[in-house]
Amino acid sequence: MDLDSCFHCGAPCGNSPIAFDEKQFCCNGCKTVYEILSSNELGCYYDLQATPGTIPSDIKGKYNYLENEDIIEKLLEFNDTETSVVEFFIPSIHCSSCIWILENLTRLNGGVTTSMVNFPKKTVRITFKNTAINLKQLVELMTSIGYEPYISLDDADAIKNKVDKTLIYQVSIAAFCFGNIMLLSFPEYFDADEFWLEKYKHVFRWLMFAMALPVVFYSAKNYFISAYKGLSHKILNIDVPIALGIAVLFLRSSFEIISNTGSGFFDSLAGLVFFLLLGKFFQQKTYNFLSFERDYKSYFPIAVTKLAGGIEKNIPVQDVEKGNRLLIRNQELIPVDGILINGNASIDYSFVTGESLPVTKQSGDKLFAGGKQTAGAIEMEVVNTISQSYLTQLWSNDIFNKETDITIKNITDTISKYFTIAILAIAILAAFFWYINNPSMVFNVVTAVLIIACPCALALSAPFAIGNILRIFGYHKFYLKNAETVENLAKIDTIIFDKTGTITSTDKSHLIYRGETLRIEEIKAVKSVLRASNHTLSRSLYNHIQEEALIDKPSHFEEVLGKGIHAIINEMELRLGSANFTGATSFESNETAIHIRINNQFKGSYIFKNTYREGTKHIFEILSKKYKLVILSGDNDGEKTYLEKLLPINTIFQFNQKPESKLEYIKNLQQNGEKVMMVGDGLNDAGALAQSNVGIVISENVNVFSPACDGILDANFFNNLPKLLTISNKTIKIIKASFMLAFCYNVVGMYFALTGALTPIVAAILMPVSSISIVIFVTIMTNLVSKKYLN
Repeated sequence: MDLDSCFHCGAPCGNSPIAFDEKQFCCNGCKTVYEILSSNELGCYYDLQATPGTIPSDIKGKYNYLENEDIIEKLLEFNDTETSVVEFFIPSIHCSSCIWILENLTRLNGGVTTSMVNFPKKTVRITFKNTAINLKQLVELMTSIGYEPYISLDDADAIKNKVDKTLIYQVSIAAFCFGNIMLLSFPEYFDADEFWLEKYKHVFRWLMFAMALPVVFYSAKNYFISAYKGLSHKILNIDVPIALGIAVLFLRSSFEIISNTGSGFFDSLAGLVFFLLLGKFFQQKTYNFLSFERDYKSYFPIAVTKLAGGIEKNIPVQDVEKGNRLLIRNQELIPVDGILINGNASIDYSFVTGESLPVTKQSGDKLFAGGKQTAGAIEMEVVNTISQSYLTQLWSNDIFNKETDITIKNITDTISKYFTIAILAIAILAAFFWYINNPSMVFNVVTAVLIIACPCALALSAPFAIGNILRIFGYHKFYLKNAETVENLAKIDTIIFDKTGTITSTDKSHLIYRGETLRIEEIKAVKSVLRASNHTLSRSLYNHIQEEALIDKPSHFEEVLGKGIHAIINEMELRLGSANFTGATSFESNETAIHIRINNQFKGSYIFKNTYREGTKHIFEILSKKYKLVILSGDNDGEKTYLEKLLPINTIFQFNQKPESKLEYIKNLQQNGEKVMMVGDGLNDAGALAQSNVGIVISENVNVFSPACDGILDANFFNNLPKLLTISNKTIKIIKASFMLAFCYNVVGMYFALTGALTPIVAAILMPVSSISIVIFVTIMTNLVSKKYLN
């Protein structure tokens, strides 16, 4: 580090440096930041990169507007009595030190619970205790250490969609200069009249030099910046050889002009930069056209129950509008911000904040999207529709991610790392060879080698192939959390199915009542209690009972996982659920049923005669050819005999399984090296879904969601499951084929470059063409595969 530069930010200290702790600083702000970090044992911030900080701005009174409640409400994503969540855009994020210090804000202030940086977007998402630190204090803390948030109350989408025209300007300037340099080069190209050439060639050459300056220092600057940042972090990225090629051409050409020994290669240099940027521009356009993120992010496959005129209607979450009244049942996700109208609300916000302690809410309190109701049914009024990408972002939170094996991304990252080293070595060897055999070819060959070889095609094939499949899966009502899930699906060798609500159809089940005749008031009470439950059998029985529910709501509601419901309504105590839970000792244990106990007296049972989903037999027959199949159910074995006839002979059956037993069963399979996919209804299967390599929830027009699941399949498309697994396998094969194409391209291109048959300009044209062709290849192939199996 320069002795005259600031230890914190690297700026010149001038004539009056501020000395502290045997270090010098350019201002008191940088000195204060150093003191804050040192006193909180965060001094290793400076070990990650020299002078990583920025000069903090003056904050006295600057953020007083953050005491305004209306402004606070607009800025916060989540705000409860104790916890708040906010996301800031931080323009000064630029290196690993920035990430490290921002993700260690908890050590600077105990009120900060978590902070997570998104480096590509330069954002940080902070969860904090609003009783210990308010929003103003949080912003002042970040500003004091040199990371001032950019705060705007403008529409976020308008800011995000603002077009950056820098690349267009760079291409335009490169094109203008390239054309004029070519014109100025014509006299020497065609050996013009000697007198004319002698008189004007110096002027033309210096004009070419002048026009090359904006090409190198403006149009091509991003290549140099990227290469410098990579090298400063000891990373050889793909822009290193490109920047080296441009620098070699410019320095050699400048030397010839200055020494008057030649006209240089400014035409090739300008053409090289122009075609590189033009390729980059078309790549950008192609990627935007093929981009899956906008489509994928718009999917969040949950339905909500809308109340209108006393009628309950299931609607997609994207159709929710401000002013709608929604019914949120026990264990259902709150999809949008709203006001609690009635009901006992106990909200689990762990999906948002990571803390699982439920928060009690009263009528009139605000409810935030992402919370889960845990104490019966509530009614809420929508006050703000929310982008589904917010829910998808929560779903993709790192705390729900699973440990994965080596992935295609790991492989491509490793190849890209060593690719540049190999290219530089080849370029050096080629330079020696041609210097000995034909020195005039050295610069053309070296530059062509540095430009033509590119791992971009390799790095792009997987994201676009899997991204396109995610989009196609979404169109067919199969929603996956992330790209890694497609890879994991291709590795599966064991599939475990829950029974009730997964391979059985709830809307086609036949129910009969057996027991003491229930009074009308008791039937209405049963329906009122069932209204709050999201369990598959509860929903079936609720829809089966024709009587209207009671106007009064349960004064007590408790749903015990895997057992049943205990509730009190109109001075009646009800227990609905399993035989053990309700004390139905005389009941035949081989039938699926909801047993009813009212005021400590067993009344009777609703018996379910399950109807299995159409095509279940065919689906299992197809899957059994490649996968080990298991039925893992919490129900009794009353239908085992029927299932043994219906399903393939090698299917394994496990009944009477508690939620924790399901989890242990999967864990044991994994310890034996098996890759397990769990298919369940998302209610009693949360632990099993989380433990499995891939967890898929079957959704049947209800708001069933487990953050631990990896995908959600619409029940109406259950028949597509074997096809979806086949497509996942084919997608991985397409990616591997694209790797081979990219490898062949590099080998052929390298051959022509090394033999001197490829000029730098042609290399600059071919490089982006290769990347675009690979992207188009994987996109077309994944489209063809999906049409073959899904149409």
